[in-house]
Amino acid sequence: MNKSYLLLLVFYFLYSNILGQSRPKDYGINIGVMKPGVLNAITDVAGVSVGHLTKIEGNDIRTGVTAIIPHNGNLFQQKVPAAVFVGNGFGKLAGTTQIEELGNIESPIILTNTLSVAAGIEGVIKYTLTQEGNESVQSVNAVVGETNDGLLNDIRGMHIGPDDVLKAIENASQNETSEGNVGAGTGTVCFGFKGGIGTASRKLPESLGGYTLGVLVQSNFGGVLQINGAHIGQALEQYTFKNQLESADGSCMIVVATDAPVGERNLKRMAKRAMMGLAKTGGIASNGSGDYVIAFSNNQKNLISHQQKSLSLSVKAELRNDDMTALFLATIEATEEAIINSLFAAEDMTGKGGRTVKALPIEKVLEILKKSK
Repeated sequence: MNKSYLLLLVFYFLYSNILGQSRPKDYGINIGVMKPGVLNAITDVAGVSVGHLTKIEGNDIRTGVTAIIPHNGNLFQQKVPAAVFVGNGFGKLAGTTQIEELGNIESPIILTNTLSVAAGIEGVIKYTLTQEGNESVQSVNAVVGETNDGLLNDIRGMHIGPDDVLKAIENASQNETSEGNVGAGTGTVCFGFKGGIGTASRKLPESLGGYTLGVLVQSNFGGVLQINGAHIGQALEQYTFKNQLESADGSCMIVVATDAPVGERNLKRMAKRAMMGLAKTGGIASNGSGDYVIAFSNNQKNLISHQQKSLSLSVKAELRNDDMTALFLATIEATEEAIINSLFAAEDMTGKGGRTVKALPIEKVLEILKKSK
């Protein structure tokens, strides 16, 4: 290792100790070819907000809630076109059948732990029923996804309640970019290292529409970690079926947002591409993994009004199939980077039973990447 590179590493590690762990881009690691948005986060999509509730208590509680709100209006009254793709269905994603049937989402998207899905549903229902304009609402399709954080968290204690979900929604901000051990990623594990929340975005050039696409992930799955094609997990001797802290099983929740005028059919096609981004990180969608993608568009012209007059025709302006390819690539790249961001941001955590899961060793990773060039 040359002296200038060593000095650069020292600078970054001193900086990260003060301000928190840096993202791959801060180390010169560029994933993909498309440019990110200003925040390189799902909140680069105008109107999208994210909120976290992180619960770290005593020796055994390591869990939380993450809320993704598609736009800043009344979601029940102005629904967003949406789709779901199941990469592997060993999981619990509430609300999918109505999304598949009607092609829209009418609530915040909640991520939490496996045994707190019911609390997520109750929290979303309470939130929706108390919104102005929803006084006559008697049915709410709450969208709640999960991963199992039972390795570090006392998951059987069911420490998340509806009020925690409401707090996560109330905390939502259009500037939120927190990653790692926050919200629904507080107790997760990914590739045998500490996982968590990760996010990234891509901004299409004006010649391709100028649209923005963002992704947020809750990473909690196994496989053989790769970064930009470098075999990180193999080099670190930390991978599925090789003395790892976790088995191959786990889950990944992926939320894709865009302001592009895309309907539910092409959103489904975009959601499928997110799994390609997961695969590029070395994820294998194992038998016991719940790998789900929720994709939505909050393009203002295509919002779906709950109060639309009977027999009136919906007027939509949607991209042609031939114009979708750039968004496919953006989805793949942003998903891949969001997962890697979740690993870079996560920190060592000790939880249930005194078990400790170590964070990705960034310095070693940088050395491996340098040698792989």
